[in-house]
Amino acid sequence: MSGDAFLKIDDRLEERILDISQLQFYEDKENILDFEDILKGSFQENFTVKPEFSKNNFNTSHTYWIRFALEKNPGSLKNWILEFYDQTIDEIEIYVPRQDGTYEKVLMGYSLPFAERTFRHKNFELELENQSKGIDQYYIKIRSSQKADIRIAVRSMNRFIFYALNEYFLYGIFYGMIAIIALYNTLVYFAVKEIKYLYYTFYLLSVAIYAMCVDGISFQYLWPKNPEYNQIAKGITSYFVVAWAILFSIRFLNTKVRSQRIHKTLWVILGIKTILFLIGLFWNNKLFEIKYYDVIPTFFIFFSSIYIWTKGYQVVRFFVIAYGVLFIGLMIKVLANTGIIPHNTIIYYSLHFAFLLEMLLLTFALGDRIRILKKNRDRAFQRTIKQIEINYGLKEKVNLELENKVKERTQELESKSAMMESINRQLIEKDEEIKRINSFLDKDNWKLKSSIKQSFQDRLTNKLLSYEEFKKIFPDQSACYRYLEEFKWSKGFECKSCGNHKSSTGPKLFTKRCSKCGYIESATVGTVFHGVKFPLEKGFYIAYTVISETEKQTLEKLSEMLDLRKNTVGSFRKRVKDILDSNGHSNPQWEDIMGETNFQKTAL
Repeated sequence: MSGDAFLKIDDRLEERILDISQLQFYEDKENILDFEDILKGSFQENFTVKPEFSKNNFNTSHTYWIRFALEKNPGSLKNWILEFYDQTIDEIEIYVPRQDGTYEKVLMGYSLPFAERTFRHKNFELELENQSKGIDQYYIKIRSSQKADIRIAVRSMNRFIFYALNEYFLYGIFYGMIAIIALYNTLVYFAVKEIKYLYYTFYLLSVAIYAMCVDGISFQYLWPKNPEYNQIAKGITSYFVVAWAILFSIRFLNTKVRSQRIHKTLWVILGIKTILFLIGLFWNNKLFEIKYYDVIPTFFIFFSSIYIWTKGYQVVRFFVIAYGVLFIGLMIKVLANTGIIPHNTIIYYSLHFAFLLEMLLLTFALGDRIRILKKNRDRAFQRTIKQIEINYGLKEKVNLELENKVKERTQELESKSAMMESINRQLIEKDEEIKRINSFLDKDNWKLKSSIKQSFQDRLTNKLLSYEEFKKIFPDQSACYRYLEEFKWSKGFECKSCGNHKSSTGPKLFTKRCSKCGYIESATVGTVFHGVKFPLEKGFYIAYTVISETEKQTLEKLSEMLDLRKNTVGSFRKRVKDILDSNGHSNPQWEDIMGETNFQKTAL
């Protein structure tokens, strides 16, 4: 086949591949033209060749009409087909010329179920008619929601079968290796229980499904009747490739310990990618197209691994190489998609090669990591054994020295032990004598304290105690509660609820519980001190000042002495006086204040 104006069937050439920059085409920006408009003679001059046009110039909102001529050769010994490489083109309408001058419309494209294809192949093929001499004019209408790589191949059937079988064979090797590596890492996870191996397995599976979506294999084998799944599946798997890669990198590089800044940045990148994924999933599916910003997380993982490697973490050396290879493959793919570098077979499959090498290197990196960690552990174990041997030698030496010293000390102690026994007998005799003397002293001391306390008690009854003397009788709340408890229940207990006379100790100090109805009563219940919010010993003294015959204290002085508010002191004194007056005590005693009363009280 030769010439740029038309393609010529020639058995000497197995195929010829032309991209859109080598074909005559027209860009319908209004999307209003149909085939009848295109066929008009006045319109034919609009078909032109634009050498500068590339995939990057493709506008997804426009319709593209392509025209090319095919010079037939009935003497050819081969069958010929027309093939489109880009499996993501949504709609392709081919207008095939007939011998009677009319055209037959053939539909193909990404949006049709797989069963409607003439050839059960991931690309789009049309068998060419070559039974008569002449030149046929073909017209092709293309619409795509993604930037389409419009390349048309005219090849012999033999060439198609050869390349298709080899391509599927290589796909089998590629996906088979992913399956084997994924299974291997799954088994390793169950053996060592390290979550990074599970993350890596999920990453491999995501890469496999993503590559199948890009290659068109997923449409052929996974959902052939649902072409609408293709774009969504590609977006979802693209997200999970990045997500599992980041999670695996965080674990493998140990970023939480090695670099907090890198650790946080990786989580931020994952968060941004997740937000874009959710927007694409629920609002705008166009975000599921291959986007160049996916280079960013790959580059940052590559950069992070280099940084951590330079900090002395030798475990990541093969990880650096793996992501270096992936980054290069990804950049080649981006440059090809933007039209900066031309397409060819190697460049088209560059990302597949990069993924495959990366997976092999990462698997080797995981094994190398275990080897290095095991080597470090064995080295540490050997150091530990050596140190144990040294310690054991020192221990034997110390034990021998200690045994000699123990023998010397034992002899010394035996001689001193006899002397200590003699001294001990003398001390026991002296101790017995001291105990006898102490018993006499304790008896005299008890009599003295009893005499002093009785004196204070007598003065309390006679209303002649000073504040300092009063505090010696009631130094704290416990002494006051104990006094109230003894005063109230010394002659027996009577339940205020049911009248029962048997009780047990209550849940709190200075309370009793009725053994019949369970009623719990405090020592202050029924007394003038019930509900008092300030310390009870201060309440005792305020009550005592009501009946005291010593120098009367003013409210101001009492307030300052007891560190209470003047109103609090005055209110409590008034309560005590009112209770004594209501009970008819003209010359009240201390016992009258302590007694129970039915006078209505409020909490202070």
